[in-house]
Amino acid sequence: MLFASVGDFITRTRGRRRLDTSDILTYLYLAFGTLIMFGPVLWLVLSSFKTPEALVRFPPQLLPYAQEMAQVEGYDDPLPLFLVTLEDGSQRRMAQVRRVGLEAQMADPDNPGEIVRVPIDQRIPIERFDLAWSNYTEPLARFNFWIYLRNSVVVTVVATAITLIINSMAAFALSKYRFAGRDAIFLVIISTLMIPISVILVPVFLVITRIGWNNNLWGVIIPGAATPTGVFLLRQYMLTLPDELIDSARIDGASEWRIYWQIILPLSGPALAVLAIFSVMWRWNDFLWPLIVLSRSEVFTLQVGLHAFQGELNVQWHYVLAMTVLTLLPITVVFAFLQRFITTGIATTGLK
Repeated sequence: MLFASVGDFITRTRGRRRLDTSDILTYLYLAFGTLIMFGPVLWLVLSSFKTPEALVRFPPQLLPYAQEMAQVEGYDDPLPLFLVTLEDGSQRRMAQVRRVGLEAQMADPDNPGEIVRVPIDQRIPIERFDLAWSNYTEPLARFNFWIYLRNSVVVTVVATAITLIINSMAAFALSKYRFAGRDAIFLVIISTLMIPISVILVPVFLVITRIGWNNNLWGVIIPGAATPTGVFLLRQYMLTLPDELIDSARIDGASEWRIYWQIILPLSGPALAVLAIFSVMWRWNDFLWPLIVLSRSEVFTLQVGLHAFQGELNVQWHYVLAMTVLTLLPITVVFAFLQRFITTGIATTGLK
């Protein structure tokens, strides 16, 4: 029943029982948008299962293919298999012993004593579809993934909780209290959006160093706890809440903290969910500031830990891609659970 209703929704047309021009243009537009949005993600996931050789292959292939290998008598390691075109035009399945310049030395796996020399352009690698699960298992065995994951989770959860509390308090004061300079304070907060992050890196780092928060997760959490974007979003949403609710609560003897905690926060749930999604994305994907503050591996976050795969002369891209896919999973789960609040929270922000 569910799949039938989804199918009817996707295949519905503007015209009666036939495709209209607007239907064709709409489907083309949606297909192009879907390709642009999810094409890179699909390529990332499929590439994370490729071998290092397949990653640098040109032209690149979408699906992960690996060259077939064969154990040949007289050789310790398995040899790659090729389909070789011989001088008489026949084709044989042979293993490559070695390559010297533009010539390859091939051997028949059934008769390894005979070596045939052929040009490299007369051989085609024999490949098969293969998922390189070792790209995931090997890094998890020798890479401190679980430590980095724990650090990232701690930073993301604690920073998001602090961001929601601080920004909601500021938004509550700027939206429901009347005092001198309220609008000026709000303009100053919004104006900080125009300050580039690179301008404040050095002063913030000096402050963190002075209080001894280097190589400490608090040094990553606290500096970005209050965000002007969050204050603006929550303030605009709280302006839509009727003041009569607050006045009634005050008449009943409720304190300002109780009004904020039991009335304002529950009613601001959609906006808080939107800010929570943004905060999780910001903190989970943050790389520059943790890289500056943290220098000990035991306090690295996932994004900084992935940098460890970049050696001085070689970058292990197959490991980097696999670990990148794993780092995307938590943020995807959070978005899947909270995405239904995005439309409601943004659509109702600023309405009154």
